[in-house]
Amino acid sequence: MRIGVLAMQGAFAEHIAMLRQLKVEALPVRLPSELENMDGLVIPGGESTSIGRLIAAYKLADEVKKFAERGLPIFGTCAGMILLAREISESDVEPLGLMDITVRRNAFGRQKDSFEAELDIPALGEKPFLGIFIRAPLIEKVNGKTEILARLGDGTIVAARQGKLLAAAFHPELTDDLRFHQYFLDIAAESNKS
Repeated sequence: MRIGVLAMQGAFAEHIAMLRQLKVEALPVRLPSELENMDGLVIPGGESTSIGRLIAAYKLADEVKKFAERGLPIFGTCAGMILLAREISESDVEPLGLMDITVRRNAFGRQKDSFEAELDIPALGEKPFLGIFIRAPLIEKVNGKTEILARLGDGTIVAARQGKLLAAAFHPELTDDLRFHQYFLDIAAESNKS
């Protein structure tokens, strides 16, 4: 299996390292042609405004949308989640509009307000998953067939799935826990069968 990781800005190297631990071919993607023959795509955390501008500058937006239309899975974490959203509140960032969620950027404050939280994510099993939130967004609203995967203790939505699209407000690539990436690879494996 070959998984592309958008490698323009942010935590792409950590995603590539984690995917390689799971014994899949993980490759950086910077150009539209590099999406060919990929079985999935990860859009990492970073600075959503910068990543969005680079996606536009390298003419990747339409190719990523076509990738999703072909039924190939995409996993967005933190800034990646923002870019996957259909709508972003109070922001001029242009999202890809793929996932039927409304998100709010920097929802928990500045860098100094970053935090960690144990999350119950039934899709990953009974053991809690450590969510690392760095200038994190949150999901204000899910629509349509979007499934909520995780909430904070106060009910704030921080992870969701819509078919083959997966979004997390936190950084699973900064933990030693491979389960979230394995979950994404399971979605990709199902896509290969269909």
